[in-house]
Amino acid sequence: MSTINVVVKHQGKKYDVDVDTSATGEVFKYQLYSLTGVEPDRQKVLLKGSQLKDDTDMSKVGLKPGQMIMMMGTPGEGGGAIVRPTEKVKFVEDMTEAEAAQQAGATPAGLQNFGNTCYLNSTLQVLRSIPELNDALKSYKGEQSMMDPTSQLRNLYDMMSKTQEGIPPIAFLNALRVAFPQFAERERDGHGYAQQDAEEAWSQILTQLKQKLKISEGDAARDASFIDKYMGLELTSVLECDEPGAKEAGEEPKTSKERLLKLNCHIDGQTNHLRDGIVNGLVEKLEKKSEVLDREATYTKRSQISRLPKYLTVHFMRFFWKREVQKKAKIMRKVTFPHELDVVEFCTDELRKALIPVRDKVREVRKEEHDIERARKRRKMNPIDGENAQGSQSSSSKDKKKDEKKPTGGDVEMTTEETFKTDAEFEAEKEAEVLAAKKELYTLINQDLLKDEGANQSGLYELRGVITHQGASADSGHYTAYVKKTGIKDPVTGKVGEEDGKWWWFNDDKVSEVEAEKITALAGGGESHSALILLYRAIPLPSADGTQ
Repeated sequence: MSTINVVVKHQGKKYDVDVDTSATGEVFKYQLYSLTGVEPDRQKVLLKGSQLKDDTDMSKVGLKPGQMIMMMGTPGEGGGAIVRPTEKVKFVEDMTEAEAAQQAGATPAGLQNFGNTCYLNSTLQVLRSIPELNDALKSYKGEQSMMDPTSQLRNLYDMMSKTQEGIPPIAFLNALRVAFPQFAERERDGHGYAQQDAEEAWSQILTQLKQKLKISEGDAARDASFIDKYMGLELTSVLECDEPGAKEAGEEPKTSKERLLKLNCHIDGQTNHLRDGIVNGLVEKLEKKSEVLDREATYTKRSQISRLPKYLTVHFMRFFWKREVQKKAKIMRKVTFPHELDVVEFCTDELRKALIPVRDKVREVRKEEHDIERARKRRKMNPIDGENAQGSQSSSSKDKKKDEKKPTGGDVEMTTEETFKTDAEFEAEKEAEVLAAKKELYTLINQDLLKDEGANQSGLYELRGVITHQGASADSGHYTAYVKKTGIKDPVTGKVGEEDGKWWWFNDDKVSEVEAEKITALAGGGESHSALILLYRAIPLPSADGTQ
């Protein structure tokens, strides 16, 4: 290993550094980090007037013994001098079960199957992925009874947070069966409990939580329902008679509002995508008596969404009652669904007017961020090509300047020297533009929606959970759940890191990690696992200062 001793000057101090010429600029920056406490990504090291890059080959920069190198930069939050940890380092082998379960990236707990209880296990796993629900349950001070499903759900989630093993949800299951006897139904032969529909379990649990789980609304006279606030949507419907005679006789369309906890995806022979099913579900044909015609008539009920919750439940209506076999049969048709859902088109004109500016700005900001990231990757992969491209652009610009400045007489016109931006300066400029765009995005959020903490403010949702069913009927088969992995939370700053795009697959007490492609394969088309319930979450929007 060949080294050259140089002097690095930073904030008035000088440091003697032995540079390994076989290493890269990134290694050199980490040497400086150990001396100055300035993180590598916050350093600006100047060599011959240009900024040192991470992938620079140190053998090709022409370093000389004793050469003075300038460094700029300050430590970020939590940076600075390297200090001894305040807490003793503890290895996983020395941790308690609860401590190990709460480590970043730990495999979450599964739930044991007590005989046809997979419908409940999958439902509980997807609901547990809602952090606001977990927080609200921790604060629940209602009925402390063994037969209270809400308090038993709180206890169950608390136990699940302290282990990585499969645990028995027996206390919650007993409370649920007392509150809703349908889940205590026995098999026809009397041996064990019957399989149930996960959608019914989902709906009944939300109904129970809607009644019991209240959260403070600040200055409001009474507490609000957590479920209504974070998971409740509102439909505005117009009911109109299809027969011209009713309109001619003076019958007016009737407008009504309805609060729901899920959006239905109706499946017929023309349904290929989630959007098709939602459109089908928002138009309904009814038979009812017309007062003006004094007889039964056909009516059309057209609905639009007038309030979007932060968490949107979408139900694929795959099961229907088949009279011949006297049970719920399953519609096998393949219906695809997106990882990001845009529901703006299903909203009322008033709500669309509030959502569209924010949605469009979100897409604009994303494009700018994507362009910056793509340029950064291109420079890392082809640093020489990037420099050649920049050099040829500069050369062309210089030639043009020369042509413009050619003297026409005897006098020579003096020109100022042209300056060029480094990659780092160009990138910093683009990032500043993105930050400004995010601040502008915040100003576009509708004020009424901004006050509603539990509402979606952009009309865009990201998929977070899926409950699947395998089999040919609701009364048989097997249910599992998929939950998207969250980013790792920094214990010092509290910031959540980027997600890796992978998912947890909960198959009762068996929990495994799967790729995102597995979720795409849940569209159905046979008796294999197909999506029954989707849980979407409103995409996060920046705050007033442009941060997430």
